[in-house]
Amino acid sequence: MEARIGVGSDQLQAMSTCNLVAADLFSGAGGLSFGFQQAGFHIAFANDVNPEYAYTYQQNHTGTKFFQDSIEDLSASDLLKSTGLRKYDIDVLIGGPPCQGFSINAPKRSQEDARNRLFQHYGRLVLEGLRPKVVVMENVPGMLSLEGGKFIRAIYALFQGAGYQMRHMVLCAAHYGIPQERWRLIFVGTLLKDIDITFPKPTHHAPVRANFTGGRDLTWLRFMKSEDEYAGSNGQMSFQYDGLRCPLRPFIPVKDAIGDLPRLAIREGSEETDYPSPPDTPYQKVMRRKSAKLYNHSAGALSKENLERLKHIPPGGSWRDIPFELLPKGMKRARRSDHTRRYGRIDPNGLSGTVLTKCDPHWGSFFHWSQNRALTVREAARIQSFPDTYRFYGSRVSQFEQVGNAVPPLLAKVLANHIKETILGTNDKAASF
Repeated sequence: MEARIGVGSDQLQAMSTCNLVAADLFSGAGGLSFGFQQAGFHIAFANDVNPEYAYTYQQNHTGTKFFQDSIEDLSASDLLKSTGLRKYDIDVLIGGPPCQGFSINAPKRSQEDARNRLFQHYGRLVLEGLRPKVVVMENVPGMLSLEGGKFIRAIYALFQGAGYQMRHMVLCAAHYGIPQERWRLIFVGTLLKDIDITFPKPTHHAPVRANFTGGRDLTWLRFMKSEDEYAGSNGQMSFQYDGLRCPLRPFIPVKDAIGDLPRLAIREGSEETDYPSPPDTPYQKVMRRKSAKLYNHSAGALSKENLERLKHIPPGGSWRDIPFELLPKGMKRARRSDHTRRYGRIDPNGLSGTVLTKCDPHWGSFFHWSQNRALTVREAARIQSFPDTYRFYGSRVSQFEQVGNAVPPLLAKVLANHIKETILGTNDKAASF
């Protein structure tokens, strides 16, 4: 086993005055990369096997060397040689091995799913010679319960055996100002000595529930308290942790995120268009910064049956509002307590549900609240916190997959800044989007 390295105060000072380097495995369209880039990291290289994902990534990250290969075919020595890097040069290795095999929404979950083994190749490249100072892996909370937590134990064994101390936590995007109830399992490990691995504290309150294994112990929910007992608080929520109390801002509703986008009917819109009006919320202003045109905002088709169903669904409503005779065959057998978001219209004053790889109303609340259509790729991207300058390429199906598979860039940026300050020892502030 390789000796564990330590970094002294002089080395930390040197780190704080130079560009920090990251690399991204299983990059997809680049949500993690973009967030780390916005936090001041240089993304030295990235990898994904899907050609459409790779093209989107490269168009949005022109300064990053890209390897469009299966991770099984990559070697640490080739990656280092191709980028001019050496062992330990990478400050943070980030990545999200495909999560479909772990998801509780998967038709069948099994440890035999080949996608569940890809994290081992992430670990192999670390051990073979990349040896980053920090590793960050993200996945779905469903990994916690699969095979009784077998994969969690395997990840810890893999990295702890190589000298990394590890911690994991489940973070909710809505707690960081993203208009979506999206939970992600985050692993952070480091080779650096005498480091207490922590996770970024929430900044926003959100009406979310953690209905998964570890929902109480591995999230921030238990530290969020009502301030009703404080005079004039008007029920404001606060984050109370380790003896400190910090007020939380209200969550960002969906309307504040996408309410400025052009109205569309089905089959309307284009891959490039003008903005019809100025932004009218802080979130919209951030999303539109430096963007002269609007991309990926076109509405797909809807079946005659779905158009008829839409007439009966109010904002925030779901399949329960559809007359029984108009329900899809499978939904006629569903219990009223099941599938709470299916065939739903988004509540404009609430959070979006998790943006999936298919914004198909059969799987969630993906109907617009006031327009008789499903979400566009751009609306899904805004809800994910991709700015409008970030353009998606490939087929419409692929674009939705790219958006749905991504880590929200704003969540990635929060995590990157936290790692800079608490592990890598630098707290210089990077420019916003």
